[in-house]
Amino acid sequence: MDKWSLMTITVLLALTVRWAVSLGSYSGAGKPPMYGDYEAQRHWQEITYNLPIRQWYFNTSDNNLLYWGLDYPPLTAYHSFVCAYIAKLINPDWVALHTSRGYESQPHKLFMRTTVFVADLLVYIPAVILYCFSLKETSAKKKASTCALCILLYPGLILIDHGHFQYPLSLGLALWAVLCLSHDWDLLGSVAFCLALNYKQMELYHSLPFFCYLLGKCFKKGLKGKGLVLLAKLAGTVLVSFAACWLPFGTDVEQIMQVLRRLFPIDRGL
Repeated sequence: MDKWSLMTITVLLALTVRWAVSLGSYSGAGKPPMYGDYEAQRHWQEITYNLPIRQWYFNTSDNNLLYWGLDYPPLTAYHSFVCAYIAKLINPDWVALHTSRGYESQPHKLFMRTTVFVADLLVYIPAVILYCFSLKETSAKKKASTCALCILLYPGLILIDHGHFQYPLSLGLALWAVLCLSHDWDLLGSVAFCLALNYKQMELYHSLPFFCYLLGKCFKKGLKGKGLVLLAKLAGTVLVSFAACWLPFGTDVEQIMQVLRRLFPIDRGL
């Protein structure tokens, strides 16, 4: 059996387990007033679709921040908007402003579970497959499939993403960044990690290794020659990536500060 056949079986098994887990319940189901992370994700879709961008992170009569207020970076908000746009086409009641609060139904649960499934399939799983094939220690076809199986069947992520209710996009983007750096595509890797960081601020945990690796590479090339050029390119790439993600919020300083206060709620005790 060739390596792609083994990997295909591995991926199909991983997808089957994910879908089986998603058939179960989720934390907060049928438990008002907050209903759990399922409602948080649905509510973010409601807010991002119905309100102008300048109100997404502000407390208003239409956006009560005490009720699952948006507290993830801009890419999460944009992703919620895309999901909401699709949800609106299927059933407007799913994202209706105010009246959809606490909405629960089997069709909507299927839709929400599918959005997680698709995100996993498009971003995280391909990164895992390529990562396993790229490892020198797993050049043998069986070892690559075994590596992928161990990663894709890790129960923690499956239960959090497909059981509890989260999206695997930030981790997938971070893994794409690792893959790019391993192939010396430093600028592309920087873009991928910036996107991961702008999807979930928890990627700050991984930022120090990325920073040290790239800075060390610049030093190795020499800061009076190619290393300085690489450093300038990396700095420019990071600035442009962040600027693109934050552009809609760059209309005034208060917008940016409010988003930062939501991401890092120091005044609320973090």
